[in-house]
Amino acid sequence: MAQLNWSAPPQYLDQNVKDFCQNGYADKHENHCAHFVSHALGLGLGYTCKKQTGGKFDGASIRVHELFASCHQVGAWGDKHPALISCLIFITNPGNVHLKRRMMDNHPKKHVGVFSNGTVVHYSNSKEKVVRQTIEEFRHHYPPPHNGLFFGVLPGA
Repeated sequence: MAQLNWSAPPQYLDQNVKDFCQNGYADKHENHCAHFVSHALGLGLGYTCKKQTGGKFDGASIRVHELFASCHQVGAWGDKHPALISCLIFITNPGNVHLKRRMMDNHPKKHVGVFSNGTVVHYSNSKEKVVRQTIEEFRHHYPPPHNGLFFGVLPGA
């Protein structure tokens, strides 16, 4: 089964978005979860920080729903195969997710992180830094009904 190559603790832990975005897309009032995931994994899909700022460096995706649509396999977290130890993890209202079409609505309450070996690494907008959490901690990112968990596997992962 395909896996993300991210088993070691990422160098990004405790970093603020200013520390990893050379294009200067670091407004603390913006959601930087997809932005972090994309810088960490080298993803420049869809709308990027370079396009947002007119930057000069390679851009990283900044939209959660575009990352979800870029996955070649998605599903409800409870349906994730146990052998899939690394993947993207999304949290949102289940009504915002259309699994058969691999689409997620562009709703403000959506978030993404990287699941690897039992923990989630993601950009905490409230803490303004990259954090590592257990699945249970991540599950409380939003209150019900916005706390449905989903997985996504990127092409080539």
